[in-house]
Amino acid sequence: MSKLLLLEDDPNLSKTLIKYLTRNGYEVDWAKNGEEAIDLSYENNYALYLFDINVPLLNGVDVLTSLREAEDFTPTIIISAQIDIASVTQGFIAGADDYVKKPFDPEELLVRIKAKTSVLKETITFRNYVLDVRTHEIIKNNEPFPMGEVQKSIFIKLILNHPNPVVKDELLECLEKPTDLALRVNIVKLKKNTTLEIKSVRGVGYKIL
Repeated sequence: MSKLLLLEDDPNLSKTLIKYLTRNGYEVDWAKNGEEAIDLSYENNYALYLFDINVPLLNGVDVLTSLREAEDFTPTIIISAQIDIASVTQGFIAGADDYVKKPFDPEELLVRIKAKTSVLKETITFRNYVLDVRTHEIIKNNEPFPMGEVQKSIFIKLILNHPNPVVKDELLECLEKPTDLALRVNIVKLKKNTTLEIKSVRGVGYKIL
């Protein structure tokens, strides 16, 4: 059973989510403020974090920033009523993998959780490419598609995070010698090799279209 950490100060929403997610096979720990979330993250291993932004003591973005700085790269979905571009950008810069606007349908959130914990399906189809989630093998038009390890790592991150952007720092981790120039060069090569459109998202990173 996958274990999730929910950071949310609304007791009614929290209880509803915990009940729904438990019914769908997840174990959920509940943190009512940012400091509780930090403590729980150190004491437990989670498959995914669900963080609201506006919570007491330490907001969700600051919590996520602290975790990423501590090299905790657990997949994270931000759930927030704040949908202005500044808030969304701030969440992705901090290291969020997805962003869900309140109010939301719990079923939609469940689909996103399953996608991030790789239990929704064993393969992901994107355009005429198929990614095996377990082996990371890439197939194009029913044939194995050869790629160098760096471009393959970048490609997989972009596909797994579609339609959301991948933050630049996460993509830089794919490089042996990470620099902004090296990342741009690999993105250009990846676009040429796959003939897919990859867009730079200012202040965040890159997304595949």
